[in-house]
Amino acid sequence: MSNDPEPRHLLTLNDLTRAELLEVLDRSQRMMDGEGAGDRPLSGRSLAMVFQKSSTRTRVSFEVGMYQLGGRAIFLAERDTQIGRGEVVSDTARVLSGYVDAIMIRTFDQAQVEELAHWSSIPVINGLTDQFHPCQLLADLLTLRQEFGPELLEERGVRVAWIGDGNNMAHSWLNAAALLGWELRIASPEGYDPDPNVVKAASRKTQVLLTRDPAEAAEGAWVVNTDVWASMGQEEEAEARIDAFSGFQVTPELMDRARSDAVFLHCLPAHRGEEVAAEVIDGPRSRVFEEAKNRLHAQKGLLLHLLT
Repeated sequence: MSNDPEPRHLLTLNDLTRAELLEVLDRSQRMMDGEGAGDRPLSGRSLAMVFQKSSTRTRVSFEVGMYQLGGRAIFLAERDTQIGRGEVVSDTARVLSGYVDAIMIRTFDQAQVEELAHWSSIPVINGLTDQFHPCQLLADLLTLRQEFGPELLEERGVRVAWIGDGNNMAHSWLNAAALLGWELRIASPEGYDPDPNVVKAASRKTQVLLTRDPAEAAEGAWVVNTDVWASMGQEEEAEARIDAFSGFQVTPELMDRARSDAVFLHCLPAHRGEEVAAEVIDGPRSRVFEEAKNRLHAQKGLLLHLLT
């Protein structure tokens, strides 16, 4: 268990410097390539995984990642913790800090993650909130590094397109674009723009375009991203969102507006025929399953960054 009075957290990508982000991705790639195979740098270390939102990729990637690094992950569903029965977050943070070496939490409200980190004496990782999804962005950037080479991350002005809801993924792409100096174009229907404060912060460091035209966003992009139109907890809005997002599907024609070597990314799960055409997500330009696999490697790189 850590005695570090100032633990390092990943609540958003803004908790990393540009150099640290590149190092996490480089370390993730080296492990993926087999460097240090058989090493167990986290032997005897434990990760508590608190899930108030269910998951496939987040749970499996963190659990397997800890195992491969020699450590152990403990799954805690909301019903398995006293948080689910009304215990204040500060008490849970202080108790878990005495048992394990890090906490990963996947929940709804970013404020809850921030409060957990405030009271914790060990690293806290945001596995997803309604506002940010930094772990997914690590996997996305690792995927682009593999596709275009590590030098892509050193280039300024790389154009990224986000099509659809201005959600937690859009916010984390704003964080990433600001760190890397990439241009980000976001196409959302009226009423579904990203948080203006997150946009404003990113715009101080890089070029951000908000548009109602998906074709304008995709023009010349290296990568085209999207996400489901109704995320977890928004099921009651699904019908209204389908109407609002009509015309924001990523189609082969939209992909043709991007660079000839552009790739398509989606954090999954996906709804074919809604936010993305089947011909795109299952086509030759899609890298969604490489992206999903890279959650494991990105998680391992992050865990080593925070714990070693």
